[in-house]
Amino acid sequence: MASRKPSLIVVLQQPASRPPDPEVLPKASRRTFSAAEKLRILNEADACTQSGQIGTLLRREGLYSSHLVKSRRLRAAGQLQALAPQPRGPKPTPPDPVAEELAQLRKENARLQARLAQAELIIDVQKKVAQLLGETRPAPHPHEPS
Repeated sequence: MASRKPSLIVVLQQPASRPPDPEVLPKASRRTFSAAEKLRILNEADACTQSGQIGTLLRREGLYSSHLVKSRRLRAAGQLQALAPQPRGPKPTPPDPVAEELAQLRKENARLQARLAQAELIIDVQKKVAQLLGETRPAPHPHEPS
């Protein structure tokens, strides 16, 4: 068996005179193109007649050919407003008038039930105070209006 030679490990270090850069790079954001920019790029792509010109245009603008295809389809469909950047995420749903009315009625019902509970509590306290003081309310006669 052949003996193994020890391997040499090289560790690269920065010069002591230069500390590491503590700068935190900002997070990259998604690029958006206005409808005018998209139309400008489409017009430039349509003007390309020689081989390789479209590839040069795409590299210069930082685009993929699929972006160009998608923009051409939207332009052909007459959806110029679709070339403008669209907000991302789920579309907001319009408020349901029945749900709004139901929420309002539930809120009012809760408020009225709280007032009823308070009124019943006050009446109970008044009855207990009357009993403690020995006052009794005369019962109304069945034939007399109260």
